[in-house]
Parts: sequence; structure tokens; C-alpha cells
Amino acid sequence: MSGHSKWANIKHKKARTDAAKGKLYTKLAREIFIAARAGSPDPNNNFRLKIAIDNAKAANLPNENIQRAVQKGSGTGDDTNYEELRYEGYGPGGVAIMATILTDNRNRSASEMRHIFSKNGGNMGDSGCVGWMFAEKGQLSIAKEGLALNEDDLLLFALEAGAEDIETEDEGYEVFTAPENMEQVRQSLIDGGIQIQTANVSLIPENRMEISDLDQAKKIIKLIDTLEEHDDVQNVYTNFDLAEGISGEDL
Repeated sequence: MSGHSKWANIKHKKARTDAAKGKLYTKLAREIFIAARAGSPDPNNNFRLKIAIDNAKAANLPNENIQRAVQKGSGTGDDTNYEELRYEGYGPGGVAIMATILTDNRNRSASEMRHIFSKNGGNMGDSGCVGWMFAEKGQLSIAKEGLALNEDDLLLFALEAGAEDIETEDEGYEVFTAPENMEQVRQSLIDGGIQIQTANVSLIPENRMEISDLDQAKKIIKLIDTLEEHDDVQNVYTNFDLAEGISGEDL
């Protein structure tokens, strides 16, 4: 079992704040839109859409919002031509950062992403400049609260179901799989009575870059926050992590 990531713990707590602000609802609806556009509008025939809808329901996104996003994605509710793109570069201290976006104007988005990077001490690079540092993985989040299995039993159960690794966090576990095995592992865990909070295909850093300077850490987090607040941005991935000497209260 992998060790924990201090930045991941802070991210999870921040995600709850974002949900309270309504930001999460927007991102969830967009993911439903993308999934419906990429395949069938029927979640039984579109795994990505099924996962997107399950995540939205777990976050209490209203059903009408879910249906509206499906309709837009399937072309029955919106004729806007959106593109799904990735922008990547370096943040303060040389940490790798990747942002996935949904946009109807790639030139505008590229200009705005470049401005955010440069204004916050980073540098947007060419496609592929940091992508090689990340691997695409299925990622399943499980809360510790209410979990009947202990850490060792969960690890064994997940590995037998086809998972590759588990990472322990303050309030839960992250189960990692090959993308093509995510649904198999997810269903096995559910069948075993384990509640899945979220399931996504994510970009996971192969190695983390630990930052021990508090001012530098604050600058990196400000860049990540600014990217995440942009209307076009769906997700931000980084290989940044906090050194043991820095706590969430310091930031």
C-alpha cells in the first residue's frame, strides 16, 4: 500500500468547500456533457457516462441538471461545439501541472491558460512537456467512516478484484486501477458492501515532487486554485506534494 499524500488530503477538504460554493456541480455537469457527447446517451451503453452520473448523484446534483447535461451532450439541447483539451506546464519550483478543459474557443482558452501560468510564477509549455510524468489510472475514492474492513483487508480485497494499488489518506482510501479495469474493480467493491464515493479516470504522477519552502508551496497552490476557478477547467493534476514540515493550517 502506498503512503499518503499531504496535498491530496488538503485537496479533498478543499473539494468539499468547492462543492458548497457550487463549483463542483458545474464540473460534474460538464463531465456528463462530455461523456454523453463522446458516446451513447444511455448510461447502460456508455461507461464513462454511467460513472459521471453516479458521481453527480453522490454529490446530490439535481436530476434535472443531470438530464439537461445529457441532452446537451447528445445534441438535443445545445448546438455549441465544445472541445476537450489539455494544457500543461510548470509551476513555481518546477512542479508539473496539467489542466483538462472543455471549451468552445481554443484560442481564447490557450491565451487565458498561458496568462494564468505566467501571472502565478509558472510557465505553460508545449503539449507533452510534462505529460510523460503522469499515467492514466482509474481512481476510486472510499471513505474510512462506516467501512467494515480494516486497512489490510481492504488492500487484499481490492487487489483480488484487480486493483493495482491503494493509497491511504486521512479520511479514506484511493484505489488505483488500470483504466480498462476500473468498472470491474468498482463493481467488485460494491458487491462486497464497500461504498464508492467517486470513480474517475485520472492522471496520476509517477513520482511526486516534495516542496519544503512554505512561500513556494503557497504560490503553487495559488496557481492551482486559479486554474481550477477558470470556467473552462475541468480538472488540474500536479506532481506537487508538501514536505512533512508543512501542514494545511500553514497554507
